[in-house]
Amino acid sequence: MGFLSHVGAVAKKDLRVELRSREVVYTMLFFGAMVILIFSFAFVEGRTGKAMGDVSSGLLWISVLFSGTLGLSRAFDREREGNTMRGLLLAPIPRAAIFLGKAVSIALIILVTEVIVVPMIGLMFHAELFRDFPALVTTLLLTTAGFAIVGSVFALMLLKSRARAVLLPVMLYPILVPLLIAAAKSTTALIGVVGDPDIAWFWIRFIVVYDLIFLVAALWFFESMVIE
Repeated sequence: MGFLSHVGAVAKKDLRVELRSREVVYTMLFFGAMVILIFSFAFVEGRTGKAMGDVSSGLLWISVLFSGTLGLSRAFDREREGNTMRGLLLAPIPRAAIFLGKAVSIALIILVTEVIVVPMIGLMFHAELFRDFPALVTTLLLTTAGFAIVGSVFALMLLKSRARAVLLPVMLYPILVPLLIAAAKSTTALIGVVGDPDIAWFWIRFIVVYDLIFLVAALWFFESMVIE
């Protein structure tokens, strides 16, 4: 089996477990939908039915961030409870394939949440989702990939910590700030009141650079993290 086959095997294992229980997906979907629903009452004017300013992109990424953190924490708790991480590390496959497989499965689960959350944003805040749909999809995919890469690193780092549920957001969110700012800027330029594709693609290029930097760093330090 090649390297990509190993990555696919690890991701397939996680997705198969989630398909049987669906606990992570249901939790993330419920939480993300509740965030959008509650904020819609706060930021949508009752008389006109319009959002008060360009708040839709910020609320979108707040919903993804919080629900994604819940899913990330629970997904790695499974590895700890079943002690399956030790089995993965003992398997005759590259350690980098283990990390990428975990990140791919997390990213796919988050994307499932976004499939529900994004249309809710468009419906409740009258956001222009189809103004430049390819750019919007690109922003979602790249930001989700960056979140999964960085989140997998910190979730794995805190796997044996008793206070991992508290420490994960404390350590993760500051690192994700540049990514989320870029994602919010790009999304605002795409679905906001005044669209500007040039601004959106500038921030998309920033997200690409962010993802590549942290992907290389994660693959570089993953070996030392799992040994410790």
